[in-house]
Amino acid sequence: MLLSVVTAYVLLAEAAVAMGAGRSWHASWWLWHVLMAAGFGYVAYSAWVQYRNEGAAAGLFAAVGTDESVRRLRASYGEALEGLVAAMDGTDEDRQAVTTERVARQFELTDGQAAVLGRAAGALAGERDQIRKLGALVAVGRDARVVVADDDLLRSARERVACVFDRFTVRIGLVEQGRLVFPPELSAGTVPASTFRAAQQVVAGAASPPGPVLCLPFVVKGHPAGVLVAETGGPVSERDAALLTSLAAQITIALENARLYRTLDVLFRQYMSPDVATALVADPAQAALGGAVVEVTSLFADLRGFSTFSEFSSPGEIVEMLNRYFDVATHAVLGENGTVVQFVGDALMALFNAPARQSDHALRAARAALRMQHEVDLIAAARPQWPRFRVGVNTGEALVGNIGGEALRNFNAMGDAVNVAARLESRAEPGQVVIGASTRDRIGACARVTPLGELTVKGRVQPVVAFVLHDLAGGDHADGPAHRPR
Repeated sequence: MLLSVVTAYVLLAEAAVAMGAGRSWHASWWLWHVLMAAGFGYVAYSAWVQYRNEGAAAGLFAAVGTDESVRRLRASYGEALEGLVAAMDGTDEDRQAVTTERVARQFELTDGQAAVLGRAAGALAGERDQIRKLGALVAVGRDARVVVADDDLLRSARERVACVFDRFTVRIGLVEQGRLVFPPELSAGTVPASTFRAAQQVVAGAASPPGPVLCLPFVVKGHPAGVLVAETGGPVSERDAALLTSLAAQITIALENARLYRTLDVLFRQYMSPDVATALVADPAQAALGGAVVEVTSLFADLRGFSTFSEFSSPGEIVEMLNRYFDVATHAVLGENGTVVQFVGDALMALFNAPARQSDHALRAARAALRMQHEVDLIAAARPQWPRFRVGVNTGEALVGNIGGEALRNFNAMGDAVNVAARLESRAEPGQVVIGASTRDRIGACARVTPLGELTVKGRVQPVVAFVLHDLAGGDHADGPAHRPR
């Protein structure tokens, strides 16, 4: 239509030019009328085509309006649509109905078209609400993969559920020592007596009673662990009940995973060094057989006179002595971020600079060895019949990794430097710490030592340069006075 009007104006302009510039008045008069008729005919034809396409006479010449009118019209339509979208995002059905009616008037819709728009708006609002609730279900499932404390996990889950199920009062109860309790941070205020009784019945194994209160139990390994309670002013729809049931199941999985991980973590750390346990939990692929060549400082500790002590002691006394000694020994190693690799009878092996890298691993191993001897002396002072540790420390390259078979493997280190540390331990006296030349060089001038010269050790052709380590400058290896080896 806009194009036809523009064309008509062009023809009219041409007719005016023909009247003014024509030499023959009669010819110009007829040309003027022909051009005028062509212009208005084109406009009429365009109006007829648009009427046939639109099916109504309203708005036939709307295309020739000004830009300002078009801008206002678009702004009005945009405002109406934004209002409809905002109404669909809420849960107030009356507001949605009023907004739908206003949009229908704005667009001049018929009653049938307005009814279709209302149903579409309601369906879209329901879908958006469903997506929000499914999002909460996904978020709770994501939390199940993150290890957090039970309280933090349940608090986060309750907040997520309460946010999307805003017409419900959401509470979480826990079973503690056989009793159902509702912690204040999980119960959203005082729990009504009727709600508490319904939750107790569900925890005891009964089905959730029909009505405005939906109770869903958390069952971990066949035992009740808690309950999710959703209260509303009216009956719970089947869709909401299904979603809440899924959320309760997801919270149960998250709770079970968190407790299982915590149990495994404690067991891991009781049977292997914390550094190794942390590395395996973070990346289980590190449990694969094989390893890498790394410079490490190895520490071996052995009880001299253990066999004689065992001959004249009861099994209970032997276990008590080993537990006391190994307790202080492991604390000395772990205090320097070392890795306790294994206990073999009355001996202990530890590594530094593996699996965690440490630039000062030789100094850390020396401090751990001196602290170990100092703590053992404090224990043995009241038990002179107990044997004493002798300790060997050496630095060098070793193959560090998982050694064993497919069924059973162990984190360990192998190499000449490790063997030398074991041989130096066998040459030490009870209460002494003997270190290799490589360890002495890396510690530097802070080490106070007595040279032992070149030692011939079992299983090695070349002699080993060794030193008795007395102390480290500053005596920072122990809380008490510097240890003096016997």
